[in-house]
Amino acid sequence: MLINYVRRGQGKPLLLVHGLGSNWRTWQTILDPLAAERAVVAIDLPGFGKSPPLEGEVTLRTLAGAVARFLDEHDLCGADAVGSSMGARLVLELARRGQVLGTVVSLGPGGFWAGREHLAYQISVCLSMRLARGFESAMPALVTHSWARTLLLARFSAQRHRLSPALVQEEMHSYAVAKSFQLMLDDFVRGSPPLEGAALGTLAKPVVIGWGRLDKVCLPRQAARAQAQFPDARLHWFERCGHYPHWDQPEETARLILDTTAD
Repeated sequence: MLINYVRRGQGKPLLLVHGLGSNWRTWQTILDPLAAERAVVAIDLPGFGKSPPLEGEVTLRTLAGAVARFLDEHDLCGADAVGSSMGARLVLELARRGQVLGTVVSLGPGGFWAGREHLAYQISVCLSMRLARGFESAMPALVTHSWARTLLLARFSAQRHRLSPALVQEEMHSYAVAKSFQLMLDDFVRGSPPLEGAALGTLAKPVVIGWGRLDKVCLPRQAARAQAQFPDARLHWFERCGHYPHWDQPEETARLILDTTAD
């Protein structure tokens, strides 16, 4: 299984796992401060970015298995990990399995919805994908305008004015070309059986779950369910923050990651 990745910095390894439709470049807002202290390994999940899709079943469980194999092949088992959105739920799954990851920081994890709450996530990512594909040729020009960046990321970011045109262009391009987008969306929203949590006292390493107070994709009330399923985890709230803390509050996010995963 070929997984594309980049490595920055020296020291204790730190794995970064992006969300649905994205790729490793989503982390560029915090990559430099993390790499100043850690050996950062940022991956493209199978079927996203430059990584080819999985053969056979494409689910969050099989993606987690592919990441576990990647860690084993690159002598990274036990590395600390940070995940965003779908990737945040993936690193929680690997933490639950044990003996794969070290300390985990899970930022805005999906999958903790109830009733029709999953529609907020589904609508947000589907709309972004359709906009990205429908306006792909015009996207480089569109993202130079603040009003366009606001429209494109209205549900994902509460601090859209802080985002560079280059980051928005890369994110939209990634949505447009992601090969496993629809398969993963279907599994993540309607997958069966549901992913499990981790009973009190079963997590070998620390886990922090971060949530934006203004998250419109994974609603803030879902944080209580996430903590209920992972009672050993510590909950961290980001103020004035939407779905992506590493975009809206990059300094706070980088410091949380470095402090949480410090020896």
